[in-house]
Amino acid sequence: MAAAAAAAATTHLPFSLHRPPPLSPPSHPRLVQRPHLLEVRPPAPGRLAVRARAMGTDLLGDFGARDPFPAEVESGFGEKVLGNVDTEHRILIPVASTLSLAKLDCSPVSPVQPPMSLDDAQKLLRKVVGWRLLEEESGLKLQCLWKLRDFKCGVELINRIYGAVEPTGHFPSLHLEQPNQVRAELWTSSMGGLSMNDFIVAAKIDEIKTSDLAPKKRVWA
Repeated sequence: MAAAAAAAATTHLPFSLHRPPPLSPPSHPRLVQRPHLLEVRPPAPGRLAVRARAMGTDLLGDFGARDPFPAEVESGFGEKVLGNVDTEHRILIPVASTLSLAKLDCSPVSPVQPPMSLDDAQKLLRKVVGWRLLEEESGLKLQCLWKLRDFKCGVELINRIYGAVEPTGHFPSLHLEQPNQVRAELWTSSMGGLSMNDFIVAAKIDEIKTSDLAPKKRVWA
């Protein structure tokens, strides 16, 4: 009798003990706004949900977050951002234009190889300091001038330039001009103009210390 009474009591409970079926995951990430809480739901099961507590009275907090626009969702931007497990990472090998010219080595040139164009030479000219382009009948040249303290400092600079460019096998034309000026010109005579080697040598010459050879500055009282 007691068991029957208990069974009858359980059949008249005012609520059901059955759990509702689980919701299917959304097709794309979306933001669910709650008071002082942002919950990012992942697009697929098995991924961790990221929660960030908002600060202040704004439900979006200081993050400036918003729901993605329909066009953004269609583009699949969520699969391309950094941090996604499926993000494709590429290692880019720097090219010669992004490296320091002074770190490069001169390479042999062929007489049949055409000289560098004026446009390319002007772009590389930005990577060397104090050099200018000369447009002559024989072709383009690089030129640099140094004003030194005296004749002896000019001889010392020429020796330093020779020591810096000797390993390259590509030498500039050097002139010690009176009273205290050194002029250097670079070009590849076999090509009748400029080559990458000329800019490499110019960059190596730029690294030579010349501050101790420069004229002393006057101090006015």
